Formats: sequence, C-alpha cells, structure tokens
Amino acid sequence: MSETTEMQVRPGTEADLEALTSIYNHYVRETAITFDVEPVTPDQRRPWLLSHPEDGPHRLKVACEAGSGRVVGYATSSPFRVKPAYATSVEVSVYLAPEAGGRGAGSLLYGSLFADLDGEDVHRAYAGIALPNEASVRLHARFGFSYVGTYREVGRKFGRYWDVAWYEKDLGSGFVPGDGAGPGGRGLGREA
Repeated sequence: MSETTEMQVRPGTEADLEALTSIYNHYVRETAITFDVEPVTPDQRRPWLLSHPEDGPHRLKVACEAGSGRVVGYATSSPFRVKPAYATSVEVSVYLAPEAGGRGAGSLLYGSLFADLDGEDVHRAYAGIALPNEASVRLHARFGFSYVGTYREVGRKFGRYWDVAWYEKDLGSGFVPGDGAGPGGRGLGREA
C-alpha cells in the first residue's frame, strides 16, 4: 500500500471474515497488543463478527483500499462489560494490517466509528492499550481520549508481564430516567 493509496471505510460483513481474522492473528502471534495467545480460525471468530451489526452501539468498521477492496484494518465498539448498567459504555479498538500503519487508516476508522456512534445511547468509550504502544496512545489522544490509569503487569504473554493503560472518551449521552441506578446514581452494597 503506497502512501497515496486512498481508503474507504464501510461496515464489516461476513465476507470480510478471512481478512479480519488474518489481521487479528498477526497481533496474536507477533505482539502483546492482544492478550490472546493462540491464533483463531475464521469459524472461531464468526460470533465476534456477528456481534457487531450495522447499527446500534456495537459496530465493526472496515478500511479497504479504494479500487482493490483489500481490507487493511478495522475498528470496533464492543460491550464494555456484560452487566446491564454498563450498557451505555463501549470498549473500542483498532487493528491494522502490518503494512497499513502510519498512513491514516486508524484515524479514518475511528472517525467513521465515532460518527456512527453519535446519536446512539452511548455515554463513554474506553480503550485498553497494552504498553508500550506510542502509536495507539497518540491515536487515542487525537480522538479526545483521556488517560484514566494503568493496570500493572495484568497480562502475561511471551514469557513476561505487560501493563495496560486505560483511556476514556466522553460520547455525550446523558442520564436516562428509570435506569435503575437509584438516588444519586449509585447502588448500595453491590459489586460493580
């Protein structure tokens, strides 16, 4: 991919499954960016893909080279945690083909993802970044994420421990009456 190659961003489809799995498996095998330690097959990855429809808060955006249609990266917004009170929070991530880094694909993907999330009932986006990863830290800062904190030595891969820094972004959705949070928006004596 040359520096001048144009890219298009669109919703991900099942036809992208092989390419998306290949990109993800690069990070599984070669990096600590994901804490999966064994490559996955497209069949194992299919439920993940299908959990990201074209609308709603959980999206999958794919960047393709204009003309060839070759998938060069993807971005997702996924559930932050499974408990109902977390429904207005999403975890976001970007994965690029190794040769696609530094050419603006990550910014195009996040720009499209956050535009799609505008108007959804989503209050915050969170991103966990395995350290060190300066490119990801810069990308998230560019999109208005603020540093929250670091989980020290939270994952073990390649025979060593890795830190994960957490970042958050306000997406602007407000309080929804009747959400069950109770007075002051806090439950009493419950596990988060």
